[in-house]
Amino acid sequence: MSCSGGKMKLDSFSMKKLILPLVIFLFCGFANAQDKIPTQPNILILLADDMGSGDLGCYGGAARTPNLDTLAANGIKFNNSYSGAPNCSPARVSLLTGRMPARSGMYSYRPPEHAMHMAGEELTMAEVLKTKGYQTAHIGKWHLSSLPQNPEFNQPQPNEQGFDYSLGTENNAEPSHFNPINFIRNGVALGEVPGYASQLLADEFQLWFKTERKSDQPFFVYLPFHEPHAKIVSPPELIANYPDVDPKSANYFASIENLDIAVGRVLATLKENGLDKNTLVLFASDHGSYRMGSNRDFRGLKADVYDGGIRVPLIVSYPDAFPGKRELDETVWFPDLLPTVSKLVGAKLPKDRAYDGMSLLPLLKGGRLKTRRQPMLWFFYRGSPEVAMRHGNYILTARSNDSTPRTHGLSDLDMPFIENFEAEFFELYNVVKDPSQKNDLAYESPEKLGEMKSRYLALFEATQKDSVVWEDLPAYGSVKANHDKPAEFLRNQERFLDK
Repeated sequence: MSCSGGKMKLDSFSMKKLILPLVIFLFCGFANAQDKIPTQPNILILLADDMGSGDLGCYGGAARTPNLDTLAANGIKFNNSYSGAPNCSPARVSLLTGRMPARSGMYSYRPPEHAMHMAGEELTMAEVLKTKGYQTAHIGKWHLSSLPQNPEFNQPQPNEQGFDYSLGTENNAEPSHFNPINFIRNGVALGEVPGYASQLLADEFQLWFKTERKSDQPFFVYLPFHEPHAKIVSPPELIANYPDVDPKSANYFASIENLDIAVGRVLATLKENGLDKNTLVLFASDHGSYRMGSNRDFRGLKADVYDGGIRVPLIVSYPDAFPGKRELDETVWFPDLLPTVSKLVGAKLPKDRAYDGMSLLPLLKGGRLKTRRQPMLWFFYRGSPEVAMRHGNYILTARSNDSTPRTHGLSDLDMPFIENFEAEFFELYNVVKDPSQKNDLAYESPEKLGEMKSRYLALFEATQKDSVVWEDLPAYGSVKANHDKPAEFLRNQERFLDK
């Protein structure tokens, strides 16, 4: 190094001695910064309860839902999305495990103090994400096992299914959505909590975010709301927004609006903390609605395997990676979500079990979806028909000649029927041309019917081999058997075909 004319000159060796430490310093600083910033996306799943595919404003519904409408407008809105089941517990199993609920033995909603539950051997999305360093939380309706733990049944709790943190209810908010008394936080009962259930969940998300969230980890939050499942109690000022409908419908739409307000608060928390772009948000309903007029023009209601019972809204947003402002007509369903999320974060699913979905990642990134090889299959033992299967543009329904009144919750007499189920009557619909399922093609398209029946029989047999046989179920005579299947089948025709 020398000086000339007041200026410093550096030879190449001296330059290297100065630059090398600077490069090391900058690299180490960058690495330390990267250690503190999760490179994986955060994941937030928001789930409505008993809301129809046509209730949200963005799906043409009557409820005021500006927050979800904005999410759909800026994100990805699916027009042909399905749940994994037509009622609560099995739908949630399909979402969390990527498997048809019959494989895990969740055949219907889980009543209180019941042997049926999501077994500990099932692998949940939370458990998969924890292998990639995710912090996990469940906030809302659980409905997969006893909550809190009942020593008589000893069923897996949320923390044993991959959730680090949990606030929720075993089933519905009791006695209603207002001032619920059955919230459980990490195994501890809270007693009566003032407020509306949807807002209490938004409160809890904000509390968790402020006091529990670790900024050096990506998070997965599963937030299943209670609305608009009955018993509904909505804020009077929101009910007043629906003067042109009957009081029951006004209460129903107001509960969805209240849910939307809560969703807005949750999304605002992400935005205020600069996480709205790097968070994958998925919103859906667990299945179709029990309310006539809420399931668009689809045939059926909650507990039906016609499309009205299993079609759901689905909105996806991930601004950092998925092009937004899109509506997609591809057919998707709940079991697709686990393989999609796993692929997104680079987690490998174990090969010791069957999965029933496929990754939607190419589609979400703006590309094309591969052809779905395995059909979608729904089995609901107490409905009529009991089975539906979608493959391509067609849906096959399968119905037995069962005339035994079935219980609302699984009983000892129902289990043999499930084990030995045989269909005798089949219907065939092209749901692209006939979305309301009014034109049965079974007689005029015998070749297509035969092809669909063959696919159904092969897939149904495979799922039956995986299914669970529950013991210690309630005796048939001890619970109300109020599902007269022949009568329900005729009532469905009267409601949806004879008008």
